[in-house]
Amino acid sequence: MDAAAATGRVDIISDAICPWCYIGKRQFERAVPLLAQEQLAFGTAWHPFQLNPDMPVEGVDRAEYRKAKFGSLEKSRQLDQRITETAATLGLEFHLEKLTRTPNTVAAHRVIRLAGQRGVQDAVVEALFEGYFCQGADIGDRETLAEIGARGGLERDEVTAMLAGQDGLREVLAGDEMARNAGIQGVPSFALNGHILFSGAVPAEQMAPTFSRAWNVLKVRAGGEQQGA
Repeated sequence: MDAAAATGRVDIISDAICPWCYIGKRQFERAVPLLAQEQLAFGTAWHPFQLNPDMPVEGVDRAEYRKAKFGSLEKSRQLDQRITETAATLGLEFHLEKLTRTPNTVAAHRVIRLAGQRGVQDAVVEALFEGYFCQGADIGDRETLAEIGARGGLERDEVTAMLAGQDGLREVLAGDEMARNAGIQGVPSFALNGHILFSGAVPAEQMAPTFSRAWNVLKVRAGGEQQGA
């Protein structure tokens, strides 16, 4: 990357059990080289959102939950099939049939927060997504989270100790509330330098120009503010 490349931060608001968030992650990764062609480079940070904020801590049976949510298991399976087919176009091999629990994701978000502090956040997010959607892991289970965290570069014992206490709990819940207060209703949602741009797993070919235009607008705005200072 050229030394003159722009630097900024893309904030991704997501939930670890949101399939479109994993798909959106892949689309963003495909957008990165397109942005590089314009000498643009952005770091990333992942932020919490709960699709099911009222989910019991222990989670629930997935089949029963989705039957109640979508009206029938058949409709649920049809939706899973559509998601699986979309994921496959990006090289993701979903196995949603392996999932037996719909977990509470607060603990997973705490692990993601810890990963951000340790500089391995993207790898841990990837490991969580892969574990859940491709391997059917119960990411509401502490031992499973410790194993996945270690796979992403965290110290297993540190994850275990963190989850045994309250570290990060308040911050994760506050982050979830902040996202809702900002008007976010669906994920993934993407922001650039603190400005929310869009929600949804949009194709990389649409995503990259959106970031590019937003960067140019913010750059012009920052220049105007400096002149007016």
